[in-house]
Amino acid sequence: MSKQATYTVRVEFGDCDPARIVWFPNFFRWIDAASRHFFIECGVPTWNETEKTLGVIGTPLVDTHARFVKTASYGDTLSIQVSVAEWRDKSFVQRHRVVRHNAAGEADLIMECDEVRIFAGRRADNPEAIRALPIPPEIRRLCE
Repeated sequence: MSKQATYTVRVEFGDCDPARIVWFPNFFRWIDAASRHFFIECGVPTWNETEKTLGVIGTPLVDTHARFVKTASYGDTLSIQVSVAEWRDKSFVQRHRVVRHNAAGEADLIMECDEVRIFAGRRADNPEAIRALPIPPEIRRLCE
């Protein structure tokens, strides 16, 4: 079972469209930040450091599936709950649940998203290109 980390976002007026609801690409921006936050919370060093020690330059996105359930608007505080739902050989599925807590303290599901990501390294024949690396066991241990 994966650890879970929570990333908090306060929705600002500029995050919304003219109908005063969050413009959908902002959810993906916040989810991307929450993805890195998950690794920080698990104790994974910065990508600059993992590039030096493990050859890992980051975790780029290769697939995403989202389901929007309710709207959010400016003034809302959203919690993005992040975990790893599945570890594969060279990729992993990161699960994101975006919730808003109402006045009674109950969590309203706003959106959920599964992302497939890889641990990327530079290609030896072309350092500008990347390749998928096997899941580093050191990082997996920190995140389980």
